[in-house]
Amino acid sequence: MKLLRMISRDFRDAVKSVFRNISLSMASLSCIVITLILVALAIITSYNINNFSKNIKNDFTIVVFLENEIDQEGISEVKTKIVENKNIEEYTFQGKQDIAKEMMESSNIYKNIMETWSEEDNPLKDTFVIKVKDIDKITKTAQDIEKISGVYSVNYGEGIIEKFLKIFKMIEKALIIVVVLFVLITMLLITNTIKLTIFARKREIEIMRLVGASNFNIELPFIFEGFILGFFGSILPVITIIYGYTYLFDNFDGQIFSPFIKLVEPTPFVYAIALIILSLGIFVGMFSSFRAVKKYLKV
Repeated sequence: MKLLRMISRDFRDAVKSVFRNISLSMASLSCIVITLILVALAIITSYNINNFSKNIKNDFTIVVFLENEIDQEGISEVKTKIVENKNIEEYTFQGKQDIAKEMMESSNIYKNIMETWSEEDNPLKDTFVIKVKDIDKITKTAQDIEKISGVYSVNYGEGIIEKFLKIFKMIEKALIIVVVLFVLITMLLITNTIKLTIFARKREIEIMRLVGASNFNIELPFIFEGFILGFFGSILPVITIIYGYTYLFDNFDGQIFSPFIKLVEPTPFVYAIALIILSLGIFVGMFSSFRAVKKYLKV
């Protein structure tokens, strides 16, 4: 009971202290809100970039066109060479007659043009459609396959993948730098807020130390103050992320910029981020307070 009374008293003191230094408290809260929104954006961006990379791995393929004169033995040799490549996840072979059949089934225009073709007249090429294990090595894999005897050409959207990943990684790095800066600024503001509280209660703290109060008893109200700032500073970012991301996902049908770039499903994704943001806000507030009061008590 004694411990509960002490915690209750210290918590009330922390609330009073927040309102006593309202201008600095508001500055700290504002900084926490901005920082946590940026942290959430960085996490969302990073996670969606990883998801985008996985989609590229699943959706991007290398299309290998074979020479017109190639026979079944030559096709088998090309297949053997493709299988030997360690970056090949899976492949499918499409004969030119099968490709022509698919095209005719997909459109009457193609059907009218192609139904009179004989096998010798068919200008299409036999192809291998390949999926790779490591998307970062797709260029090297395509170049190796292109050197195989019997291969006419290789198509894999050269440069598109690299440009997409490069842009997203630059955005990710920029967000991380901004987030780190804002976290440091926030911690500095909270530390200064707590320092002002310590200064205002300097005489009270000295008396507590003289009568034998433990450092824990002295530190607790200030740690509670940091907790209050961190907790309330987290509420707006949490609400913004949950409703903002869900709104974005629903209104853009889970896609952004193009159908190729798909967003991660909101549930349970946004709730996991909300928990991280809430925990981070409380941690930053409490750690900054603990650091400030610990430094003072060592003096």
